[in-house]
Amino acid sequence: MTVFQNFGQAVISALGHALDLLLVFIPLLLGFLLILLVGYLIAAALGKAVTFLLRKIGFDNLANRIGLTRLEQRMGVRLDPADVLGKIVFWFILLVFLVPATNALGLTAVSGILNAMIAYIPNVFVAILVLFLGTLAANFVADIVRGATATANVGNPNIFANIARYAIMGFAALIALEQLQIAPALLNILFTAIVGAAAIAFGLAFGLGGQDAARRWLARTEGTVASAASQIQAQQSVSQARAQQMNDAYQQPQYDQAAQQPFNQPAQQPYNQPATQPYDQPATQPYTDQPAYDQAMQSPRKRPPTR
Repeated sequence: MTVFQNFGQAVISALGHALDLLLVFIPLLLGFLLILLVGYLIAAALGKAVTFLLRKIGFDNLANRIGLTRLEQRMGVRLDPADVLGKIVFWFILLVFLVPATNALGLTAVSGILNAMIAYIPNVFVAILVLFLGTLAANFVADIVRGATATANVGNPNIFANIARYAIMGFAALIALEQLQIAPALLNILFTAIVGAAAIAFGLAFGLGGQDAARRWLARTEGTVASAASQIQAQQSVSQARAQQMNDAYQQPQYDQAAQQPFNQPAQQPYNQPATQPYDQPATQPYTDQPAYDQAMQSPRKRPPTR
């Protein structure tokens, strides 16, 4: 009888202790659920707001312009960039609210793991930003390289543009991985190897594949220099010919004689000889040169005969 009484008291004591624990856990569980519900509502609202704003500013078109849509097609998935960023914001906010929720339950180990994840999330955002900016820079530089090579007529413009694009995207990917703290020592070795390989490849491509282009460029340069030299020589010849013509014109004897006359030879007539006729001699007879008129004036008149 005593054994059964002791067993009954032990069961009742265990049930009472479990009930006490349950009564203590129920408020903690309610607090966990309440915090999680509030966090879910806030995260959902912010996620939808971010998606709405990104669609309004045309983020999908920007993602298509920088090449994210082509990347999705190659991967065989169909994603909405604005919706993806909205979901990222949703899960980040929800994860932030999970920390106080787990603390409310007294799960300190879980809350420590969540705190470490939250501290790591900024690295993820920085890596995503680096990839985004790297993609923009890669496309921009690729367009510049394509235009420059097409203008210079050096090789295939698309090949050089793709080389520039993938090189910049590769460097951006390495920076993003380093920001994510994924095998930093291995990344340093890989980065050194890639830079060395790129330098060797560029040297070989320029030395072997650029011979024809260099030959054409040198030929164009020599032709330009020769043309400029011939033009300068022709201008010098024309200038010398004009100078010789002007010198010959100034040295002509006719021009010298004409220039010295009448200044060097004095005028003999009428300024140096005095006038003697008719001013210096007095007039003794009428000023005429007609002798018939003089005889008629001096002879007596004849009278008519008388009857």
